[in-house]
Amino acid sequence: MFKRKGILSLLFLSIMIFVYLLLKESPMTLRQEIDHAPKVVQTASQHMLDLDMYSSNAILVNLDENQIVLDKKSEEKIYPASLTKMMTVLVAIEQISNLQEEIILPKHIFRDLFEENASVAGFLPNEKLTVEDLLYGSMLPSGAEASLGLAEYVAGSERGFVKLMNEKAQQLGMKNTHFVNTTGLHHSDHYTTVKDMSLLLQYALTNDDFRNVYTAERYSIKSTNLHPEGITFTSRMFQHMTSSALPGGEILGGKTGYTEDAGLCLASLALINGQEYVLVTVGADGSPRTEQYNITDAISVYSQL
Repeated sequence: MFKRKGILSLLFLSIMIFVYLLLKESPMTLRQEIDHAPKVVQTASQHMLDLDMYSSNAILVNLDENQIVLDKKSEEKIYPASLTKMMTVLVAIEQISNLQEEIILPKHIFRDLFEENASVAGFLPNEKLTVEDLLYGSMLPSGAEASLGLAEYVAGSERGFVKLMNEKAQQLGMKNTHFVNTTGLHHSDHYTTVKDMSLLLQYALTNDDFRNVYTAERYSIKSTNLHPEGITFTSRMFQHMTSSALPGGEILGGKTGYTEDAGLCLASLALINGQEYVLVTVGADGSPRTEQYNITDAISVYSQL
């Protein structure tokens, strides 16, 4: 009897030691499983929209029913331009617990921005700002220096932050996406699909902080060490809209983008007849100085619902 108990005790002890060693050797694996973001699985609606558009690629998703309502080459490889900053903002929010933490923008991140013709928010080297300021600076005026500042603060370098962006894309099931930078400046290896971007936005909008930034029409920064009177940003999308009102609803928010290779892009959110929709479009002709055909497309699509 005692011999049997002794054997069982040794067996139990051996199992406990094995479990301890397993946890000790692979804590990151377990952590990744815990942090693994749920994949969104979209299904096609029985009533698909079909209309002429300026944009070469588009997808419209009903968020309440998780259904694709419009699909125009949604899985074709495209360049996202500044739609990239939606991922930049999301990753920063998920990595930083206190959005009121202060950041001093390092001088070196400004070095190539003007040569690359990057859009900027208007921040200056060595300016002291909060994380929240940089989130709105990335989203509303599409400031490249704001995105780079967040990347440096979170990961120590843009390269390190981009690794986090690609990991997040993989978690979300964005199978045809690869990021090279945080800003969306053109690079042949920086690509996605409008379907992948809709998956990103559908997930990101469940985060209250992201939703607040994404749907803001304007944002004011208090006095800083280099802008004593503060700065006020207005959403680039809302700047080009005479009204956000639509038949049966309104456009709630959006992120614009443009490069010569990407064309005019827009990822927008609308509330129509009590239901939320996400529309991602890219490849519309034009430039920031022409009619904004990406916004024209959005109003046209939402008006069909």
